[in-house]
Parts: sequence; C-alpha cells; structure tokens
Amino acid sequence: MSAPIPPSPWHTWLPMLRWVRHYRRDHATADGVAAVVVTLMLVPQSLAYAQLAGMPPEAGLYASILPLVVYAVLGTSSALAVGPAAVTSLMTAAAAGALAPEGTSAYGWAVWWLAALSGAISLLLGVLRLGVLAHFLSHPVLHGFVSASGILIAASQLKHLLGVPLSGTTLPALLVQGWHTVGGTHGPTLLIGAGTLAVLLAARRGLRPGLRRLGWSATAADVAAKAAPVAILAAVTAVCAAADAASHGVRVVGAVPAGLPAFTWPGLGDGGWAGLEPLLLPAFLLAIVGFVESVSVGQSLAARRRERIDPDAELRALGAGNLAAAVSGGFPVTGGFARSVVNFEAGARTPAAGLYTAVGLAGVAAFLTPALHHLPQAALAATIMVAVLTLVDLPAFARIWRYSRSDFAAMALTAALTLTVGVEAGLGAGVLASIALLLYRNSRPHIAVVGRIPGTEHFRNVERHAVETVPHVLGLRVDESLTFANARFLEDYVAAQVAARPAVRDVVLQCSAINEIDASALESLQTIQERLAQAGIRLHLSEVKGPVMDRLQRAGLPAWLSGQVFLSHHQAIETLAPSSPRSVTPD
Repeated sequence: MSAPIPPSPWHTWLPMLRWVRHYRRDHATADGVAAVVVTLMLVPQSLAYAQLAGMPPEAGLYASILPLVVYAVLGTSSALAVGPAAVTSLMTAAAAGALAPEGTSAYGWAVWWLAALSGAISLLLGVLRLGVLAHFLSHPVLHGFVSASGILIAASQLKHLLGVPLSGTTLPALLVQGWHTVGGTHGPTLLIGAGTLAVLLAARRGLRPGLRRLGWSATAADVAAKAAPVAILAAVTAVCAAADAASHGVRVVGAVPAGLPAFTWPGLGDGGWAGLEPLLLPAFLLAIVGFVESVSVGQSLAARRRERIDPDAELRALGAGNLAAAVSGGFPVTGGFARSVVNFEAGARTPAAGLYTAVGLAGVAAFLTPALHHLPQAALAATIMVAVLTLVDLPAFARIWRYSRSDFAAMALTAALTLTVGVEAGLGAGVLASIALLLYRNSRPHIAVVGRIPGTEHFRNVERHAVETVPHVLGLRVDESLTFANARFLEDYVAAQVAARPAVRDVVLQCSAINEIDASALESLQTIQERLAQAGIRLHLSEVKGPVMDRLQRAGLPAWLSGQVFLSHHQAIETLAPSSPRSVTPD
C-alpha cells in the first residue's frame, strides 16, 4: 500500500495531482465505460441546450469539450460532469436576448462575454475563498427559482414544438402569444415534436423496467435506457431525412460545421469596457447559480462514496471551465445534475472520465456533425421538455408552506417574479428576500424565561415545562448570538420582563447559545446593566462560552458588571437564592 501524499500547495491549486499518481487500469476501465454512457447522453443534451441558449448547435458540443478537460485538472469531484445546463442556458438566453436579437453577431458577442465574465467572477471568488457567498441563496429560494425556470423553459420551447413564432421571455407573454398564434400550428412539426415527446417520456418511465422484465441485466438495461434518447433522435432524424421534412416546412438543424472548436475572441465592441456593464449582474448571477447547482450535486455524490469536495476549488474549476467555454465557442456551463448522476452511476472513479467524455464529444464534433443536418428542432424541443421535468418540484411548495410561512413567501416571490418579470429579477429578488429574512430573524431572537425542572439541574422554558422559579431571580436564555441586528430587541425584552415582575432583584442571562457578541451588542449589555442598576437590580451572566468570555474580559466586563459570571445556571440560582421558596409553573 502506497504512503499517502503529504499535503502541499500544489494539491490545493491542482487537485488532479491528488489522484493521477494512483491512477490504475481498473480506474481507466471504469472511467471509460462511464464516458461512453455520458457521451451518448450529452450529444442530444448539448444540441438541445444550445437551442435553448439561442446558440448554433455546434456551440453545445464545444461547450462540453474544453470545460470538461479543464475541470478534470482543477475539480475535486470524481463524478461531476461539466457542461451546458437547462437553467444556465435559459439565463444566458434571457441576458443576451435583452441586448440583441437571437442569431445576430451582437447576441453571440453577449454570450461570449457572459461566459467569460461569469468564469472570471467564479475564479476570483475561488481564489479569495469566498464560496460562502453562495450560502445567501437559500434552498427555498433556489427551489422556487429552479421550478419556475423549468416551467419557463418548457413554455419557451412551444414555438419549436408547434412551429409558430413566439418571442416572449415571461410566461404570460409566451402564453398570450401562443394563444394568438396557435391557429398557425404547423401540422408536421407538431406531429414530430409531440411524437418525440411521447416516445421520450415512455422510454424514461418504462424502458428500464421493461427490459428488466425481458431478462436483461440491470447494467444492460441502465445503459440502454440512458442511450435511448440518442437512438430516438437518430430514428427521428432518419425518418425526416427520408421524407425530406425540411421541404415540407419542418425546421431542421441544418448544416453543422465539422471540426474541433477554434479559439474565439470577439473583442470589447464599440462601447469598450463600458459596454460590458449590462452583463455584469447576469454574469454574477450565472456564477452563483452555477456554483450552487454544481456544489450541491458534487457534495451529494461525494457523500455516497465517503469523499469530500473543496467548494473553493470547485469555484476555481467552474470559473476556468467557463473561460474555456468562452474561448472555444461555447456558452456558460456548470456541473449538471442529470449528467453527473449518470456519470456516477455508470461507474466513474476519477475526473479522468470527463477527459474521456471530452474526447468522445470531440470525435462527434469532428466527424459526425453531417448526420445532424436533418435533425428537427421540434425533436430537440421535446428533449428539453423531458429534461426539465426533473426541475419542476411543485410538492416542494407545499412542504415549505407547512414548515415555514416566511420561507414559503420568499420561495413564492422568487417563482412568481421569475415567471412574470424574468429570471434575473426573480433570482435577484430571491437573494434579497433571503438576506431580508435572515436579518429579520436575527433581529428578533428567541428569548425564554427559564426555570428549573424539579429534582434536576436543568433549566427550561417556563411556557413549555412545569418548572420551579424564584420570585426575585429572573432567568433569561438567549437563543442567538448578539449582534447589532438584535441588540435593541434584547434591551426592550429585558426591560419589559423586569417591569412585569416588581419582585425581581437579580437578572441572570443564560448565554449557552451565544457564540458571538459584537460591539453593538456589548454596548447594549452595558445599557441594560446601567438601567437595571438604577432600579436596584443586579445583572449576572451564566454559561458564557470561553471565546465569548475572553472578549468580554478584554472589554473590561469585571469593572462594569454589577453581578457575577457563573459557570452554570444552576450555580447561579443556588448562589442567588439558596433557600428561597420555589413556585412551580403549570405544565
């Protein structure tokens, strides 16, 4: 057994060094099998997401080649597969479409800079180790945004499925336009799109169990089910080619340039650096959403193998991957959920699986693109619709409603604005709502009047338990760190409790849940001390944590505190009221 590699800065900045020295033949075999399965899955997905992002089909292939290579060098997940994703493709189309019509050179310029800027932002955040910023996007807000984006993505594909012109970017606009143009539905296009959609749904739900009933092994059935979309699109393409569907008004992909991606650099444009200003916020949101999605998937897969990933390294890897997508003719990428799960379940052991997948996609781009000429856009739209079904989680709204009304409000606000105003407005409002909820909750910490459970040394909330209390001693447990946001609330709460209990002569703050007291809260404690002293009441502290006590002592606590600091709340009560009568609150 080889000795472990000692930690070094090189392993931090080049995570590939952690696994490449121990790479074995069995790893290569497992990674190769996984790469074949993922490549089969990524070909139709890449083309479909390019259509969703408003880019030519080859851009989807290009966005899945070089970013995979970069991630294999800089990423820390053994199974994460980087490439185009539904939500980031929608965000790309929304941001670029706000600046220029789809298909124009200005639109391509905007997409290039979205990938480059989001990559640079991610890379910078990773270098500065600021992955914690993604925590401001709460899970309810993310669920609301992703579910609304899934609905919006499906609605945006109706134009390809029906063969009608739709240009709206919000759900009401798409539905209104769809209502007015539904009469012009192109029959052959609808037949192809609806038929492909039905077959894809049937394959997703029933192919694997059906093959198992026919006696196929679990592995063979899984591979067949994952490869089914490629086979279905190939069959649809063959039928359309034989019937010359394009001559009957069916829109097809058309000529796709063969060859590997070339280096691209569109320049700054006529506006110079100032022209990039409208893209900064969308690029930042792309970086955050891509990172959150990627890390969520990577951590869940790593936990199943008792591995771990480095969030800051993931930021750097995604940033470099997006820069690679930009310079190779792609568009913004992230670690996609579906392809990563497939990569994991297919047996990928190391990031080398991504390298092999990149080689497979490069082969498709170099030699097989002529076969895509007759692929109907309606079939790609059906592929997108099936893929986004997993994004829409309507039961999550009911779960969040039952658990937390405030979180549900943020979730619903995010979803509603995403659908009715746009993806940037929805996500931006969701982030602001998350921060506002955090500040509101911190500004109103839970504070409990506590008493002792008879016969024990444990103190609990008088409103929840039958406990013993002492009339002249008021015990208060603060269940939150004390900061500028809640310091005034604590002042008012203590004043109200003391005013309601004329017999009180000692107030004891139980600090077992306090991990931090900032400068504002320290001044509030001094204010509380002064007000209580004026009323002839002493202030005491109990169960203060060591680091908090260290800072209080540096701030001169012994000099201004009228009472004592007790090791435990039980000690405080025994010292302040050793023989006083106890009253028991009703349970």
